[in-house]
Amino acid sequence: MSFGAACVQTVGASFGLRAAQKSEDCLYVNVWTTTTDASARQPVMVWIHGGGNLGGGGCEVAFDGSSLAMKDVTVVTFNYRLGAFGFLAHPEVGANFGVLDQIAALQWVHDNITAFGGDPSNVTVFGESAGAVAVRTLLSAPAARDLFHRAILQSAGFEPPAFAPPWSYARAEAAAEKLFDALGSRELSVLRAATTEEVGRLSHELCGVIPVPGKVTTPANLVWMPIPDGQVVQADGFAGWPEAVPLMMGCTENEARYFIKPSGVYPPQALVGMASVLCGPKRDDVLALLETQGGTTYESMDKLFTAAIWFEPARETARKFAKLGRDVYCYHFNRCAPGAIASQDLAKHTSEIRYVFGNLTSEGYYDEVDEALSVEMQDAWISFARDGVPRCKDGSAWPVYRDNNCQFALIDAAIRSHPFEPSDLVRTVGLIRAPSVLL
Repeated sequence: MSFGAACVQTVGASFGLRAAQKSEDCLYVNVWTTTTDASARQPVMVWIHGGGNLGGGGCEVAFDGSSLAMKDVTVVTFNYRLGAFGFLAHPEVGANFGVLDQIAALQWVHDNITAFGGDPSNVTVFGESAGAVAVRTLLSAPAARDLFHRAILQSAGFEPPAFAPPWSYARAEAAAEKLFDALGSRELSVLRAATTEEVGRLSHELCGVIPVPGKVTTPANLVWMPIPDGQVVQADGFAGWPEAVPLMMGCTENEARYFIKPSGVYPPQALVGMASVLCGPKRDDVLALLETQGGTTYESMDKLFTAAIWFEPARETARKFAKLGRDVYCYHFNRCAPGAIASQDLAKHTSEIRYVFGNLTSEGYYDEVDEALSVEMQDAWISFARDGVPRCKDGSAWPVYRDNNCQFALIDAAIRSHPFEPSDLVRTVGLIRAPSVLL
């Protein structure tokens, strides 16, 4: 199997890229199916890869669609422009080029997927991390309306963290100005003459999340992101989200361990600095709460980083969508494979992906419990793709999230319904959120 070139990137791919090249000529679509019978009308599952809008591609090994396709679905992955190539904002040429690529891929699916046994009237768009941000963005993109019929947000695509302002056009323009300064001009002719390698290098250098000693950076610091521009992406409402489209969303238990590695050295002052950045006026309350819970400095950093960047924003998102009357199904992934326990990665960011795609590696990392759970998760994701309702192994439907009946699907050794009760840490972090966001 060979893949088209991946988009220009320096870092960001979570799994092995199987593309032999990186190029500006990178807008390729990959399709997995067991039939080319146009009458098959299989559910279509379109995956948007993550990577912080800095790296990755539809060709990553963990996203191989072979296993899912064996379950009578047509699977699609694709590339979209990254870094400044995809998310530069310029007053003369526009913004959100990566979003336009994503919409173009969905349009291609609409126009062509019957030739691969797929049903263009039953398309699920799903993604993780920056890919989930992309799915959330498509809900606000008028041109994406009616190109998808289910949506899944995995570990991102939530409300902005309580401590951080939302991504804005002004923020994107400021990032672009730094790029223009580095290139020495604002003239389009000069900018277009810049080499691919130079723009790719600057995309990385100016991305906003390069580690700096003594500074706490989080995904909220990323600068190459989709932003409301009033054209491709609307600032208010969900112009790309028909009311009949249900949504699934969820997090992993130890999201932060992807970003702050268990092999690092973390003095107590690192936790204090993190709490200062993520919790502001509630810093001391949060530190006191973490102290009562015990654990190492690293374990406390994992809890805090995960709560502030994922759990609390996810809760606000579920509440917001429920208030809008949307059908939202929430999950929480907390399965630690034997290999994840040995490495202390636990249920880190990206850990659920191989289960969903059925691409568990061997060599002792996973065991028979993981194999069975992968089948169960695939069936739940496919059930949602097929009829808009994810189901447990016994056929029971996952609970719809409602403010007066907060339930979600807990995924550990199996999948089961569980009360959606925010922890004291999540509640305390949420106290710094502006009340207007809750409306």
